[in-house]
Amino acid sequence: MTKELTPRRPPHSRRCPHTPPRPAPPAREVARARARGRAGPAGHVPPGPPPAPPAAGVPTAPARALRRPSSSSPSPSAPFANMALVPCQVLRVAILLSYCSILCNYKAIEMPSHQTYGGSWKFLTFIDLVIQAVFFGICVLTDLSSLLTRGSGSQEQERQLKKLISLRDWMLAVLAFPVGIFVVAVFWIIYAYDREMIYPKLLDNFIPGWLNHGMHTTVLPFILIEMRTSHHAYPSRSSGLAAICTFSVGYILWVCWVHHVTGMWVYPFLEHIGPGARILFFGSTTILMNFLYLLGEVLNSYIWDTERKPPSWQGMEEEKEKPKLE
Repeated sequence: MTKELTPRRPPHSRRCPHTPPRPAPPAREVARARARGRAGPAGHVPPGPPPAPPAAGVPTAPARALRRPSSSSPSPSAPFANMALVPCQVLRVAILLSYCSILCNYKAIEMPSHQTYGGSWKFLTFIDLVIQAVFFGICVLTDLSSLLTRGSGSQEQERQLKKLISLRDWMLAVLAFPVGIFVVAVFWIIYAYDREMIYPKLLDNFIPGWLNHGMHTTVLPFILIEMRTSHHAYPSRSSGLAAICTFSVGYILWVCWVHHVTGMWVYPFLEHIGPGARILFFGSTTILMNFLYLLGEVLNSYIWDTERKPPSWQGMEEEKEKPKLE
């Protein structure tokens, strides 16, 4: 009767009576076994004293180990990629105001060249400032129209907005980018070689340094900021190159006409080269304008086409980012 009431040990717990008892594993090993998922098929953990309770506010090791990054949690580089310090609409307004300030200060300067035939319009720098101001004015107008027509559902307003966007994109591709980069590059190259050929020291008495950089330096970062913050659809290559060639040839003819009327060249270095060198220079500037147009097209494609991946690629990447559940 006693034998029937005595509980039997499970087969796996039998051991030789002469075998010493198995020492209990330390608490640190138990915690590691739980964290690494080594608890066995049935969740068995080697016997031993329970681990010490964690300090208040400190997560346990299993909690840290089993915590998986969710698909919605941002990556380490996400804050820098999604962080917008200043909205692009505010940037456009600030750039437009800066160009208006530069134009007003430049026109307020009383220089002898402004009083001669052609006035300020015979300088490509002034023409470029007007182009940039008009371009960013169209950008601000496009932003306002987009804000006012949002959710209206009017087809006429949407059609007018598309026209504004097309005009903005055309101006950036044909005028704002190639002319702006041309002014910055050619001015500082000739200035570094011999400033008297393009910007004599006499002009320092009329034009302050900040205004000089506003006309010949800030154009480059401003146009690159606009190209990076908004996507611009370029026209067909043939029509774009035809437009930039027309602008280049038209300005060259205008410079030659001013020389024909006044007997003086707009830029001093044209006085020191012969007719053949002038023809070569004018032809080179036209080719450079076409190259800058192509550069803007390639840069725009590089910035936006690489970020706008096909939906199939995006779906594949999302599948890869999902955690694999066993």
